[in-house]
Amino acid sequence: MADNLYDLVIIGSGPAGESAAMNASKAGKKVAIIDMRHQVGGNCTHQGTIPSKALRHAVHQVMQFNRNPLFRHISEQKWLSYSQVRETAQRVIDRQVAMRARFYSRNGVDLYYGVASFVDGNTVKVDRGEDQVDVLTGQEFILATGSRPYRPPEIDFSHPRIFDSDTILNTPETPRHLVIYGAGVIGSEYASIFNGLGCKIDLINPGARLLAFMDDEISDALSYHLRGNGVLVRHNEEFDKVEGFDDHIVLTLKSGKKIKADAFMWANGRTGNTDKLNLDAVGLTANGRGQLEVDKQYRTSVPNIHAVGDVIGWPSLASAAYDQGRSASGVILENDTFRYINDVPTGIYTIPEISSVGQTERELTAAKVPYEVGKAYFKDTARAQITGEDVGVLKLLFHRETLELLGIHCFGDQAAEILHIGQAIMAQKNGGNTIRYFLEHTFNYPTMAEAYRVAALNGLNRIF
Repeated sequence: MADNLYDLVIIGSGPAGESAAMNASKAGKKVAIIDMRHQVGGNCTHQGTIPSKALRHAVHQVMQFNRNPLFRHISEQKWLSYSQVRETAQRVIDRQVAMRARFYSRNGVDLYYGVASFVDGNTVKVDRGEDQVDVLTGQEFILATGSRPYRPPEIDFSHPRIFDSDTILNTPETPRHLVIYGAGVIGSEYASIFNGLGCKIDLINPGARLLAFMDDEISDALSYHLRGNGVLVRHNEEFDKVEGFDDHIVLTLKSGKKIKADAFMWANGRTGNTDKLNLDAVGLTANGRGQLEVDKQYRTSVPNIHAVGDVIGWPSLASAAYDQGRSASGVILENDTFRYINDVPTGIYTIPEISSVGQTERELTAAKVPYEVGKAYFKDTARAQITGEDVGVLKLLFHRETLELLGIHCFGDQAAEILHIGQAIMAQKNGGNTIRYFLEHTFNYPTMAEAYRVAALNGLNRIF
């Protein structure tokens, strides 16, 4: 047993934990990171953002090849198995782990692998298995343990044809017909991925529309595009039971419908990873979804324990988690690295992508804000015609009197990249945030960025 004293102990080595550790170590603090895996990177690197986006990219490349007439002189259409595209994702994961391990080594952060649990408000033990335990004493703690898929107890996830968003990564076969229950971000992304592999997809949505938090028009565009590629989307359907057999599954919905398929994937909700922390020892209690409540400085009700990332709920994005971790350590350091994260861009890596920042039309209408809309359709831009990625739209919402940008919503190839141009303008102060920026500055041609000029002109033409 080893006893170790630290200024800051961080549980979880995902984006939130990593950024907190880097910020504190560069300020001269003695920092330890604990992760239950024997590799750094957290869920983001091993089971969430990185593998799913790497899979998506590989599938997208296959789709580009198959629809490009230039390649018809070389070969007929190609289809890869899920295991083949999974290999490309594993290569990315390996590179990410090696890179992040170098970060910790270079900055003198101590790594501990095992299950962490509190002994008291200043002590955690790390169970490494086989009766090996490390005891760490810390002045401050940051919980960045992330989340995992919620698993209803009535579903047998040990069945080889029943998956969640973590276990689907390890399936050895490409199902011909996959049912996905849950049409949020994860369900929609995996529907795109498997559809791109040639699978028949039933996407079951308990709600009335896909991605209900998005701008309605963008949500409708994704729904239309998925249906156009053969995805069967069923709205307002609730789960009753799923039965696994040797060669198929049967999903029964509360409406009485039954669906037979090769495999089933549950993608409806996530749970914070707090159950093994022994929170009772420090007087903390997680909510029914395993999440911790924090104040606007990411402190829990125990002053020296902070929490960041998925374990606190919204927005449950890797990008926000990174900033939250840095900010939480900034509170501890009492330097200028703190900021409260309350307005983040959303990137959804369906095929095509969706990205947005700011308010939606529904929100502006409810608030009685006099706004106008400017649009640029990708099919009308030279760059999209050149690349063949001509499905999509850039949509600007702006105040019709001040011309202030109020919201940016994009559907199409590279949407998550395109969005950041508008996000930078929205952040300008002293009158700098207006759509006139896009008319008063010259954009490279042909580029997708040019869509901002087209959308701004389109919007201004509506003003009278």
